[in-house]
Amino acid sequence: MLGQSISKNSLLLGLFAVLTTAVIAGTYLSTRGLIQENIRHAEERALLQIIPKSRHDNAMIDDADTVADSELLGLRETKKFYRATQNGAFVGAILPATARDGYTGDIDMIVGINGDGSIAGVRVLSHRETPGLGDQVDYKKSHWVDGFIGKSLNNPDQSKWAVKKDKGVFDQFTGATITPRAVTAAVNRALLYFEANRTTITGRESDQEHSHE
Repeated sequence: MLGQSISKNSLLLGLFAVLTTAVIAGTYLSTRGLIQENIRHAEERALLQIIPKSRHDNAMIDDADTVADSELLGLRETKKFYRATQNGAFVGAILPATARDGYTGDIDMIVGINGDGSIAGVRVLSHRETPGLGDQVDYKKSHWVDGFIGKSLNNPDQSKWAVKKDKGVFDQFTGATITPRAVTAAVNRALLYFEANRTTITGRESDQEHSHE
């Protein structure tokens, strides 16, 4: 009798486990599409903050390629970059970049660069900088990164691509210099990467020729 009871309980437990797994799997499969769609919308919103819909007519989220540059972009893994086009003409690109020399670690960001080589916008995606000081690179805390808009490799001169404490043109934060210094250098390196890889990024040889006219 004891053996039969144990076998019956084991069978019930096994059946319960199978049913539970089936329910969990069904729930996951039914919501996976919604989760992926939400992630896609969140990514697209971040891109549109830098290059708005009024400037392009393609879906940037779908016009993407991979990049794994660790020297200029500072990437620790392969990431995507995105293109914006209008009527088939290249408008700009949004590149991933990592400042590895933040005060408390990596600062991951995206850098938008127009076809003429000027900055369209910058957004910090993740960081561990000190609250109230270095976290001002976060757009939710301050719009300090808007100071890069319109800047390029020649505006200002390379010697001025630094915070004011280092005799450059970009503001630093009160009580915090390391974080803005790291972000400024990372944005400058992203511009250097764009210029060195313009043909690959734009997908058009003519864009590179036009940039030197």
